[in-house]
Amino acid sequence: MSRGHAALLPVAVLLAGAALAGTPPPAAVFEWFEYSGHDDVFDEPLADAGYRNPIVAGFFPDPSITRRGDDWYMVHSSFAYTPGLPVLHSRNLVDWRLVGHALTREQQVRLTGLGVSRGIFAPTIRYHDGLFWLVTTAVDAGGNFLLTAADPAGPWSEAAWLPEIDGIDPDLFFDDDGRAWIAHNGPPEGAPRYDGHRAIWLWEFDAEARRVVPGSGRVIVDAGTNPAARPIWIEAPHLYKENGWYYLLCAEGGTGYDHSAVVFRARRLDEPFVPYAGNPILTQRNLDPARPAPVTSAGHADLVRTPEGEWWAVFLATRPYERIYYNTGRETFLLPVRWQDGWPVILDAGLPVPWQTPRPYPDRRETVTAPLTGNFTWRDEFAAGTLDLHWSMLRGFDRDWFTLAGGTLVMRPKAEPMSTLEQPAYLGRRQQHLAWRATTALRLPAGTGMSAGLVAFQNETHHYYLGVRRRQAGGYTLFLEQASGSLPQTIRSIALEGQPGERIVLGMSGDAGRIGFDWQLGDREPESLAEGLDAKLLSTEVAGGFVGTTVGPHARLEPWQAAGGRPGGRYRRSR
Repeated sequence: MSRGHAALLPVAVLLAGAALAGTPPPAAVFEWFEYSGHDDVFDEPLADAGYRNPIVAGFFPDPSITRRGDDWYMVHSSFAYTPGLPVLHSRNLVDWRLVGHALTREQQVRLTGLGVSRGIFAPTIRYHDGLFWLVTTAVDAGGNFLLTAADPAGPWSEAAWLPEIDGIDPDLFFDDDGRAWIAHNGPPEGAPRYDGHRAIWLWEFDAEARRVVPGSGRVIVDAGTNPAARPIWIEAPHLYKENGWYYLLCAEGGTGYDHSAVVFRARRLDEPFVPYAGNPILTQRNLDPARPAPVTSAGHADLVRTPEGEWWAVFLATRPYERIYYNTGRETFLLPVRWQDGWPVILDAGLPVPWQTPRPYPDRRETVTAPLTGNFTWRDEFAAGTLDLHWSMLRGFDRDWFTLAGGTLVMRPKAEPMSTLEQPAYLGRRQQHLAWRATTALRLPAGTGMSAGLVAFQNETHHYYLGVRRRQAGGYTLFLEQASGSLPQTIRSIALEGQPGERIVLGMSGDAGRIGFDWQLGDREPESLAEGLDAKLLSTEVAGGFVGTTVGPHARLEPWQAAGGRPGGRYRRSR
C-alpha cells in the first residue's frame, strides 16, 4: 500500500438544543439488522472438489497468511476502522471465519483525526517459536510497529514501535540460523528519479529486544524489476527461503488496474536480489477489460507452504462492474503456486484469475455460520451480550455510546456526523456483493434533536444516510442525505405520522452502480423513497482511497437545531 489523499479537517458540530440544556436526547433503539447478497458468479454450480474465489469477499485487502500445524491464520489492512487488523482462521485454506482483531484498544494505536483510508496499512503475520508475530504500519498515526500474541484471536500485546523504519508494508522473516529480518517499502537512496520511484529496504531485527538493529538498514531492490522502465510503487515485500534460495515477493505497478506480483531471489541476504525473467508472476493488466465478469487489479500476494510441502498464494484483486468501478473494495483470492525452473509462479501470463479451482483439501471441509464469500444472508438480532465481530467502528475504540440490551442495540446519538474525522455513532458491516440489500428495524425516537437510521459509507465525502427525526411540531421526517464529493445534502424528504416507539424498517438495495432506498412504518405496506440513484459515488474509482463500502446503523445529534437553521442544510466545517 502507498499513496494517500489529503485528510479532511476535523468537523466542529454544534450540539442540539436539548443537549446544551443538559438534557440529552433519547437514544436510538435498533431491533435488528440484516444484510443479504446475491451475485451471479456465486450462483454458478460448484464442482464437488472445487472452491470459489474470492475466498474472502468484500473489503479484506492486503492479505498476509501464516500456518501453525493444520491451522491457517490471515490478517488484512483495516485503515481507520476499529477494531483493527481482522484475524481470520481456516483449517483448509478455503473456508474462513473471522475470529478476532489484533487492535482492540486505544493504548495500542490512536486513529482519531484520520481519513478513513489512512491508518493501518498492509500487515504481515508470522508464527515462530510458539508465538504469533504481526508487524504493520499506522500511516499518519505513529509509523511501524510490532504486536505479538499466543492466541491469534487475541488479546494481542501493546505496540512495540519501530521508529528507524521510514516506509510502509513491513515484512517479518525468521531465518533458520536464528536471525530475523524486516523488509519494507521505503524511499530510494537519494532523490526519487520519478513519481512512484520507491525501494525495498532490509533491516536485521532483534526479536528479543523487539527492535531493528540500528544502522543495519540497506536497499535490496531499487525501483523494481526493471529500473530502466521506471516501474512504480515497488512495495508489499515478503521474504521466504526454499531450496537454499531467499525469495523476495513484492507488489509492483500501483494498487489499480496495473497491479501485479513480482519475485526476486538471492543465495544470501547480503547479495543482490535478481528479478525473475518471467515477471510478473501474477497480474490481470494485459487482459481485455471488456471481458465478462472480470477480476482485475490482482497483486499484493503472500505465500504459505502446507504440511505436505505444497505452496499456495493469497492475494488481493477486485470484481468491477462497467470495467472500472467497484464498491466492495479489494478482496482476497487464493491460487496454488507452481515452481518453474526454481521460481514460484502464481498465474501464467494472459490467464484470467479463475472463479473456481480444485480445493487444496477436498475431504477437509468446514461449515462457517457467518460466511465470508458466496451468496448468503447475515442477520444480527442483537441478542448476544457482546458486539458481533463483523461490526466495525470508525477511528475510535470507545464503546460507551451503545449497549446491547433486551435484544436491541441502544445507540446514544453523538454530535459527529459521518463527514467527521472523529468517531461517529456508527456500526458498519462490509458490503460483500455487487447485488445486495441491507435493512434495519428502528423504533421512532421519542425526542427531538436527534436522528437515526441506516448509512452506506465509503468515506467522509462519499456516503448515503437514510434517517428519521421527530419534528418539534409533531410527527416525523424521513430524509435521505447524499455526500458526493462534498459535505452531505438532503436530496429526499417526506413527512411521517408515526408514534414514538413505533417500528420503522429502513432499507437499502444496491445493484452495481445503482442504489435505492425504502421504508415501512409499522404494519403498513413498504414504500420506496428513491430508486436508481448513483451508487458509483460509493466506488473506489470515484471516492478514491483504499477501502470498500460498509453499511449499518447510525445515530447523531442534529446540528441545525442549535445553529438556528433548518433541516437539510450543509454541515459546517471549522478550521
